[in-house]
Amino acid sequence: MGVEERRQQLIGVALELFSRRSPDEVSIDEIASAAGISRPLVYHYFPGKLSLYEAALKRASDDLASRFVEPHEGPLGARLLRVMRRFFDFVDEHGPGFSALMRGGPAVGSTTTNALIDSVRQAAYDQILAHLRIEDPPARLELVIRSWISLVESTALLWLDGRRVPRAELEVQLVHDFGALVAVSAAHDEELGALMRRVFKDEPGDGGPFGTLVTRLAGLAS
Repeated sequence: MGVEERRQQLIGVALELFSRRSPDEVSIDEIASAAGISRPLVYHYFPGKLSLYEAALKRASDDLASRFVEPHEGPLGARLLRVMRRFFDFVDEHGPGFSALMRGGPAVGSTTTNALIDSVRQAAYDQILAHLRIEDPPARLELVIRSWISLVESTALLWLDGRRVPRAELEVQLVHDFGALVAVSAAHDEELGALMRRVFKDEPGDGGPFGTLVTRLAGLAS
């Protein structure tokens, strides 16, 4: 193999192993064996495990960021639900690696790792703003979106510990959480209230995630 081809192979092998076990439990020897090469040859392409982990994380972070990309067509609730399904596909496929990254793995704390994590969060934030058709968000809206992204991350981590709540229910619940967070903040901010009315006016009264949320909340109130 050429140099770049071999590097990409090792990154793919590492990602596959990290998807089954926490990265700090995977040795260079295992990666070399799975790739069908010797341990010294791994070090020929990567200076150490940290550099290989960071390269694998870069590929994974690009993959995860791409799952927030969604056509700007149709009701917002349905769009967010499709995004949540793709996000949980990733969490499901890379559970141990995702958990280690967010909770503290071998590369956490490095400048590269922190930058990659932040890049995924920023990609998610930018995509939400694009769906809302806003370039300069009010302060409360920025708080809502960034808080919701953190909520999605923490919910995914909790779900991985036992998967006690059906995944499909959590995906819908997280979309509901977004709508609820926006609604609460809009009650304190007229500019955000006007935005909310504009964005949600095309939501179906029933059948869509936000319509379902309103119906359920009304049922609780009665």
